[in-house]
Amino acid sequence: MDDMPRPRPPHLQRQITRHGKTVWYVRLGRGPRIRIRSEFATSEFRAEYQAAIAGGPARHTSTPANNITGSLAWLIERYRETGEWTRLSLATRRLRENIFKHVIDSAGTQFAAKITTATIMAARDRRTPIQAKHFMTAMRGLFRWAFRAKLIKSDPTGGVTDLPLPKNDGHLPWSDDDVTAYETRWPIGTRQRVWFDVLAYTGLRRGDAVRLGRQHVRNGVANIKTEKTGAVVALPILATLAKTLSAGPCGDLTFIAGKNGRPLTKESFGNLFRHACRDAGLVNRSAHGLRKAAATRAAEHGATEAELEAIFGWSGGRMASLYTRAANRQRLSIAAMSKLENDRRTSMPSPSSKVRESERKDQ
Repeated sequence: MDDMPRPRPPHLQRQITRHGKTVWYVRLGRGPRIRIRSEFATSEFRAEYQAAIAGGPARHTSTPANNITGSLAWLIERYRETGEWTRLSLATRRLRENIFKHVIDSAGTQFAAKITTATIMAARDRRTPIQAKHFMTAMRGLFRWAFRAKLIKSDPTGGVTDLPLPKNDGHLPWSDDDVTAYETRWPIGTRQRVWFDVLAYTGLRRGDAVRLGRQHVRNGVANIKTEKTGAVVALPILATLAKTLSAGPCGDLTFIAGKNGRPLTKESFGNLFRHACRDAGLVNRSAHGLRKAAATRAAEHGATEAELEAIFGWSGGRMASLYTRAANRQRLSIAAMSKLENDRRTSMPSPSSKVRESERKDQ
């Protein structure tokens, strides 16, 4: 029997039944418990654990590829046992688990040592630019670890670049008209309005917004550790949000909830929120677009990079500077436009006016 990693993997809980039997569960936050039925510390147990962490139901499955020493599936299994893997955020692990699942299904029995740069590039090219970016990030993490652990002689991802991403601004930020349309369709007292105001007046990512509840609020300030970066953000509950939360409906454990009052996963919430937007006549609007709108609004009202990082859980200055530069550019442009006016309040002398001025001087 293989040893389970120490310390015990996160979200894994043990229970002793009244008959003295040990039962294992995975529980994410305050969500439902997922039973693991395989024998503890086996590869099947780890497979069920990883499936539960990835958000799917735990399944008692046979994974022969994991038992082939040196196979790609075996390598991924060893990677999951490392501190390097468990230190990744839960959101990152979920994303990579989904990628690894497809990799194992298509090539799990191949020997990792025989994976070449050409193999990686071919797999990258079969994906869209966004999918390719996530695929390359996951495979780089796997093979760089394997190379350092001397499980492979060379890293096949070395030198493989990402596909060029489409040149756009990503999620569209919401306009004032968008906000008005949504609020008109979903007034205070609807759960859809609770969803919107939690997003709009905290600036949280949807994965954090769905976890936010009364237990996080003390003296009118919500403190929550963000899922993606691990940063703790302190967010005063503004009067507008407090009014909406008071009217509800909210869940017992989280402000954002479904029809049954239970918490939502970020994936299901994303789908429900898009439906609410469409019902309000808004297309291509998303939860992340509200976060961008909140950051833009804060920057335009003079928030510094340090203040933006405190609100949105960023670090390093890169993201915050994108918003402060845009806001500063707008302020400078507005202030500088007055310098284009002359003393007669026209924007610039026209060629014809110059000719008339010259004619008057000749007379």
